[in-house]
Amino acid sequence: MKKITLLACACALFLAPAVNAQEVQYVEDPAQGYIFNRMQDNWFIQAEGGVGVMMSYRDAKMKLGKRFLAPKANLFIGKWFSPLLGVRIGGHFEQMKGATDMNNINAIGYRADMADQMKDGPDYAGQLFNRIGVTGDVLFNVTNWICGYKPGRFYNATVYAGASTSWNFYKDQRNGDGSWKYGGWNNGKDGWHDRNFALQAGLLNSFALGKHVDLLLDLRFDMIQEHMDGSGRKTWIEYPSAMLGFAYKFGKTEWNAPVVPICPQVRDNSADLDNLRNQLAKANAKIRDLENQLNECLKKKNAPVTPPTTPQNNLTTISNEAPLATIYYPRGKSYITPVQMEVVNAVAEVMKQENDNYILTGWADNYTGNDEINIKLRHDRVNGVKNTLIEKGIDGGRLQAETNNGNLVDYGPQCAPLGRAVTIQRNK
Repeated sequence: MKKITLLACACALFLAPAVNAQEVQYVEDPAQGYIFNRMQDNWFIQAEGGVGVMMSYRDAKMKLGKRFLAPKANLFIGKWFSPLLGVRIGGHFEQMKGATDMNNINAIGYRADMADQMKDGPDYAGQLFNRIGVTGDVLFNVTNWICGYKPGRFYNATVYAGASTSWNFYKDQRNGDGSWKYGGWNNGKDGWHDRNFALQAGLLNSFALGKHVDLLLDLRFDMIQEHMDGSGRKTWIEYPSAMLGFAYKFGKTEWNAPVVPICPQVRDNSADLDNLRNQLAKANAKIRDLENQLNECLKKKNAPVTPPTTPQNNLTTISNEAPLATIYYPRGKSYITPVQMEVVNAVAEVMKQENDNYILTGWADNYTGNDEINIKLRHDRVNGVKNTLIEKGIDGGRLQAETNNGNLVDYGPQCAPLGRAVTIQRNK
């Protein structure tokens, strides 16, 4: 039975690492792509401001510094649908500075008073007007596409493309009142271009200032429909610009990849198995040794006891009758333990019912200690039992206390605890 228990314990120790090695772990796998977030997540607001410059062949007649100082601003709200793809929509404002033919007084924003800003003299007049409209872009995060998505990345490069429509306002100089008007001369009824369409593309550079705030550098290029040079002059105008701004991101700003199960590789347990086998072999050898010792004890116990040829002390007065009781002691101790006190109490009750006299003999094993210690232990033990019985009402005249220098039992050192005792016998 002991062997089976030991083997079961060994198997448990061996199998535990193997079971743990087979535990399935669930981790995100970016190779599987990323999961779309909820609709309320990954929204943002962007506000930008900067300058732009008109680049058509007539606009080039104006000094570059005068054109480039034209302000522009954008305000967007948008959402990312994945780490790569997003959209934004918003409003834009541009102040347009350019040039047109001096004789083309019907061009929108025509300003003869800006002739001093022309590079080629009086043949060209200036244009100054404002475009206000709505715009929308599709966003594509190039950094996440090339380098992989990484939460909290400091820099992201995003390319975008989109379209816009604008309403054009100019400051009327013709009537001298300086008021802002919508459209061209005659409010566009004769073809002057009060509203136009544009296509745009750009590179949006984002620098993370925090989890929800980014610094933006927007480099943009617009192709604006119908250069507002009057009737019959419908062309396209190139309009590059640069803007700085900020973005604030709402809700959840990160993305999660699909969770997939991963089974770790099972390691080689050969060394552990050999070690357990060695431990089991040692345990079996120990068990066999204990079994041999127990068999030797049993043989000695069942062998007939030969009494000593020379009586010691008053041993001859003790009959061959079995002791009425035996009180046992711990090694080197002479006090009566609580368990043995129960035996003494029972003996006292028996003595009260009888009229016999009794012999109390003190013993100490001769395998431990020395003669001086053992002689004292024998006397202390037997006198302790005698005094206890007297305290419980037994006449001291009925109790004969003596000691014996031999061994109460002689089964070898392994049975020494059986010789640390006081025996009580009837004195017949």
